[in-house]
Amino acid sequence: MDRPLYFETITKCKKTRARVGRLLLKSTSEFGKDVEIETPIFMPVGTSGAMKSVMPEELEQTGCRLMLCNAYHLASQPGADVVNRIGRGGCHGFIRWPHAILTDSGGFQMVSLSKLMSINEEGVRFESPYNEGEIFLSPEGCMEIQHKLGSNIMMQLDDVVSATAQDDRRFEEALYRSIRWYDRARKYHHETGRDQLQNLYPIIQGGLDESFRRISVRELVARDPPGIAIGGLSGGEAKEDFIKMVAISTENLPDSKPRYLMGVGYAVDMLLCVALGCDQFDCVYPTRTARFGTALVGLGKQLNLSNQRYLTDKLPVCPDCDCSTCLTVNRSYLCHLFRSKNSIACQLLTIHNLRFQMRFMEMIRSAIKEQRFEQFIIDTLRYNIGTNYNDYPEWIRIALDILQVDFNR
Repeated sequence: MDRPLYFETITKCKKTRARVGRLLLKSTSEFGKDVEIETPIFMPVGTSGAMKSVMPEELEQTGCRLMLCNAYHLASQPGADVVNRIGRGGCHGFIRWPHAILTDSGGFQMVSLSKLMSINEEGVRFESPYNEGEIFLSPEGCMEIQHKLGSNIMMQLDDVVSATAQDDRRFEEALYRSIRWYDRARKYHHETGRDQLQNLYPIIQGGLDESFRRISVRELVARDPPGIAIGGLSGGEAKEDFIKMVAISTENLPDSKPRYLMGVGYAVDMLLCVALGCDQFDCVYPTRTARFGTALVGLGKQLNLSNQRYLTDKLPVCPDCDCSTCLTVNRSYLCHLFRSKNSIACQLLTIHNLRFQMRFMEMIRSAIKEQRFEQFIIDTLRYNIGTNYNDYPEWIRIALDILQVDFNR
């Protein structure tokens, strides 16, 4: 490949903003390889370089070709230098993952670890959650870390404010600071020559203010990045506000760039946000919930397999699922494993939940390609939520109104 990222739209839905894309990512290390991915996709989260309970080859078997790691956590432990040296170029060799990797910068930790953080124009200072030391992240330093990690897609360090905050001045400050930090990161990225190998995404900010969001989109699109992320959402804000901000963010993004909606992984959220034009999603939800015995079986539908009611259930977790768990064990056995606190239960159910996410995205892509995505939305919502439109949560009705989906067709 002559450039580190190539993206093209294969099929556009004639009714919604959804599209199927072809994303090509250049290899960044001797262990990795050039990767071709169809979007929209879900990206599992291996925060510290590993998917809890799942080996890389098992993750590969779920259909995953792009996973997420966190630069902040890997820089904290074991350290970016260790990952680079032992992995002979970064994460791919370190964790033995030949496909694509996206690294988050650590900006989200400003919210999740806010008690451990101080911020100024130069960057962010964290108290390490692993020891008594401190970690300072600047836009340039964050790039240096991610260069050592060798990820295919890197995220800028952004100034993240909780979407539930009630401080317009702080949102405005974070918006413009994130733009300035992207400019600094991009300059450093180019000067090191790594822009020929790795891709740097900026992150749209602006809280829940429509004008701030539009300013962020306009400024970042003008810088012609390889892809763009939508950040600052999915942090406890009302779903009505969430879906409006996604719609505002995507309506002015160019078709030629992949769009990454950060921190979103619930099936119904992904369904409607694909319809609004998003291409990439990530979330810890399917893996974290598996560790508590919860199986994903539909849009918002779950089975708590640690419940005794499943101890005599001979069915697989999901009868129409093709994952290795559903093909080999039943609910009764999984119930027994969870109730006896056997760690293999987490492994088996994590595999299923990840495959559920991958299959759902496969179904979405097929529906878009075949120009039946609008009907797919309607059928999926009716099957999983019900047929009475007036009983739907307001945020879903807002999304359908924005998209002008005819629910009564």
